[in-house]
Amino acid sequence: MFKSLYQWTLSLAESRHAPWALGAVAFAESSFFPIPPDPLLAMMTIAKPKQAWVYASICTLASVAGGILGYAIGALLFETVGKWLINLYGYGARVEELRAVYAHWGWAFILFKGLTPIPYKIVTITSGLLAYSLPLFIFLSLVTRGTRFFIAAVVLNRFGDNIRGLLEKYFALLMIGFIVIVIAGFFLAAHFI
Repeated sequence: MFKSLYQWTLSLAESRHAPWALGAVAFAESSFFPIPPDPLLAMMTIAKPKQAWVYASICTLASVAGGILGYAIGALLFETVGKWLINLYGYGARVEELRAVYAHWGWAFILFKGLTPIPYKIVTITSGLLAYSLPLFIFLSLVTRGTRFFIAAVVLNRFGDNIRGLLEKYFALLMIGFIVIVIAGFFLAAHFI
């Protein structure tokens, strides 16, 4: 099963539609979708290392655009969509706690969570709900998401051949590890942060 998933992902990464798929996943992940774009970014960069900076740029810009949608959900649709998403990720009972944290440490909250596997949509929706400065939110999102995706691009561009060999050999274990990291991110978001 994992071998066919690896082949499918690699063929998508090499297709002419890959940049659109990457942008769509990065956009959706910042506002409502649970899966981060990192695996697709990795496969695309390994397939076409010279495009690493283009792919990191697509991820960054699409992620920030999706973050603006998440911000709008928090600001304009919290009572419907926003509340449902916040409850889904375990923050429903902690809105007042988040409000206090944002009053003093909103910038650090955005920067920290943008670099971790903790779902970024929580940051985007919460920022809108709490009326955090939209220009500052966009700037911080560009910094944190850009840092995350460009670090990945640098590593993948530099060590892509070695990583491709590891992916081919241990794809199933790496996918299981990635799934565990994503689940751990949701768990941490719901219980500790």
